[in-house]
Amino acid sequence: MSQNPPNLRPDLARAIVPDERRAGQPTIGMVSLGCPKALVDSERILTRLRAEGYAISPDYKGADAVIVNTCGFLDSAKAESLDAIGEALRENGKVLVTGCLGAEPEFITGAHPKVLAVTGPHQYEAVLDAVHKAVPPSPDPFIDLLPASGVKLTPRHYSYLKISEGCNHKCKFCIIPDMRGKLVSRPAHAVLREAEKLVEAGVRELLVISQDTSAYGVDRKHDMAKWKEGEVRAHITDLARELGRLGAGDDLWVRLHYVYPYPHVRDLIPLMAEELVLPYLDIPFQHAHPDTLKRMARPAAAAKTLDEIAAWRATCPDITLRSTFIVGYPGETEAEFQTLLDWLDEAQLDRVGCFQYENVAGARSNDLPDHVPAEVKQDRWERFMEKAQAISEAKLQAKVGQVIQVLVDEVDDEGATCRTKADAPEIDGNLFIDEGFEGLAPGDFVTVEVEEASDYDLWGRIVA
Repeated sequence: MSQNPPNLRPDLARAIVPDERRAGQPTIGMVSLGCPKALVDSERILTRLRAEGYAISPDYKGADAVIVNTCGFLDSAKAESLDAIGEALRENGKVLVTGCLGAEPEFITGAHPKVLAVTGPHQYEAVLDAVHKAVPPSPDPFIDLLPASGVKLTPRHYSYLKISEGCNHKCKFCIIPDMRGKLVSRPAHAVLREAEKLVEAGVRELLVISQDTSAYGVDRKHDMAKWKEGEVRAHITDLARELGRLGAGDDLWVRLHYVYPYPHVRDLIPLMAEELVLPYLDIPFQHAHPDTLKRMARPAAAAKTLDEIAAWRATCPDITLRSTFIVGYPGETEAEFQTLLDWLDEAQLDRVGCFQYENVAGARSNDLPDHVPAEVKQDRWERFMEKAQAISEAKLQAKVGQVIQVLVDEVDDEGATCRTKADAPEIDGNLFIDEGFEGLAPGDFVTVEVEEASDYDLWGRIVA
């Protein structure tokens, strides 16, 4: 789990709100670490504060206090969170801590006893109470106006849409259920209303996120909610269909993240073939050997998964499959790792990430026997990534000559940085345009012909 890139960190002008502070207006800064789900939490906190009359500072020195939204998924992420808290204390002095690591307050205060308050994940009211105590509000109802889309920490043209909290899985390497609890799905009409407001505010891509997107609505027994002239069921298939209908033609992309390969996922694929949602699935397979998967306490049906992948591609040939894997899990033998490599050869996934296993305080996997030595984990990671890179390179080379639609993310003096339908922001590749880009702006859709490919990125030219 990594820190947000520099352009998403509030101490480097991340919060996308006008920096027009009135005299004496209380001001809060935000450092948001970890995954997109935490980023959504940060946006909600800042939106609430903005509605109460607080200004949002683009740097530490301009803030009366700083909120650090932490990550606690891995020990390395915990260390990064502690570093960020220390930096905020040095630069500002008044720091409030929230997020996943906030579930271990003694761990934080033991390292940084000067923090003003510690709250856990998605404890919005507790965060607000702590801010009120540290920096009392002073709203002016005639001046303080909240942007219609709220406060965003992402570019204006795309937004993360969180549909649930928590997770019902009991993977041995993960402590997310301990930190964030069991699955709690948002009502379908609430998700759709938020999405509609985002689209009305100019968002061109909705990135649907949760801990387990395909389980959406299970805890609600897939109840019905009023929406427009009818009703909508709290089920990922129905929700995805309605989200796709918010856009006109190719004016909106809907991208699904963190989808577990349950049997009902096959019902999403026709929506992709119909272009209601992007032909893109982000599925955390984690491994392919059944014994490794059993030690992880995950579904152990890798062979059946290959059949599902083949069926998805038969229905939607253009589908992009992204996944993450863990190498060096306790007990992983060379034979088990080789099975993973062979499975990857057969699956031919488009986008792949890989992590070396590491212990996480509180995870049950820590107590498993036969932990893999660090040098073996490194070797397996390198071999895995070499194969994944070769697959990616071949798939991207096959795109040369194709005419495709891309979404512009950034334009500077050297060119335009764009993404295809196969690329999620910050985790996948890019398509670059270095000629005739002068009239483009972030959020534009443009049609290009792919001219060149590398291991992970594309280059193209604008076509009429």
